[in-house]
Amino acid sequence: MPEKIKVTIVIPVFNEAGVIERTHLNIAAAIDALPYDCIVHYVDDGSRDGTAAALQVLAAQDSRIQPLYLSRNFGHQAALTAGLDQAGGDVIISMDGDGQHPPEMLAQMIALVLQGYDIVQAQRIESDSAMSFKRVSSNAFYNLLNRISGTHVEPGAADFRALSRQALDALKAMPEYHRFLRGMISWIGYRSVILPYHEPKRLAGSSKYSLGKMLRLASDAIFSFSLMPLYIGLSVGGGFLVLAMAQIVYVLLLWLTGQNQRIVPGWSSLMAVMLIASGIIMILLGFIGVYVGYIFQQVKGRPVYLLRTPPPDDSQPRQPSV
Repeated sequence: MPEKIKVTIVIPVFNEAGVIERTHLNIAAAIDALPYDCIVHYVDDGSRDGTAAALQVLAAQDSRIQPLYLSRNFGHQAALTAGLDQAGGDVIISMDGDGQHPPEMLAQMIALVLQGYDIVQAQRIESDSAMSFKRVSSNAFYNLLNRISGTHVEPGAADFRALSRQALDALKAMPEYHRFLRGMISWIGYRSVILPYHEPKRLAGSSKYSLGKMLRLASDAIFSFSLMPLYIGLSVGGGFLVLAMAQIVYVLLLWLTGQNQRIVPGWSSLMAVMLIASGIIMILLGFIGVYVGYIFQQVKGRPVYLLRTPPPDDSQPRQPSV
């Protein structure tokens, strides 16, 4: 590491007007105590409220803030990618802008990177009594992902982490369109350490990560890191071929032993087999279609995000894109 350490903090935000100001107060207090040069990239992911205007005001008040503005809402992973692509410095930290990633941990994360760790992954620790749909579904998802893929992702490991310059350069060399950064960072395999923390409550507002967005992220993770859905379809198809061969052998034995009267055509059983087989075929074709769709979007080579320059007065909400 050079003598003068430079730290870059990347924070994606979406419709966080009224929240981002309070978040930055906490972050500014934390980085004021650090003996390093710090830059903060707030990435506005096409917000439709006054978030862009709030970032312009904050940037005018604090020279360490270098906001980035996406041309529309590309999603959390794309916004985080935009900030990481623009990040310079020796230590790069990503965190959320809702106050649930405590800035007090920045000093400890930087210290671990300076000790030689390339990835310092913060892991959320929840109390045993804090059972919720989000927690249960998250644990189930990570257990499934870790079983069917060759990449291990720690449960409770969100996008709150510190990266060395070496790790970030390796991550930037992965030009994937459908991005699941938690898996991608685990995949690169550099020296890492887990840093547990208790997640505080949101400063204000509500989470912008809807159930639909979580399902899309889960889909990107499964189809980007595993071929298991195809193997499941092939296995089920093979099982039905075995059952079909057993049925053929059974019918032939009845013919050879002169028990033709026992061969009674059954409409219901025939339709059941046809429906089950057709359903399996459609599911398998759906899996194949998803992979082909991912390939199609990848080979088009479209950028993951697009940056824009905010006009002098960006305080008015913009209409949502269709």
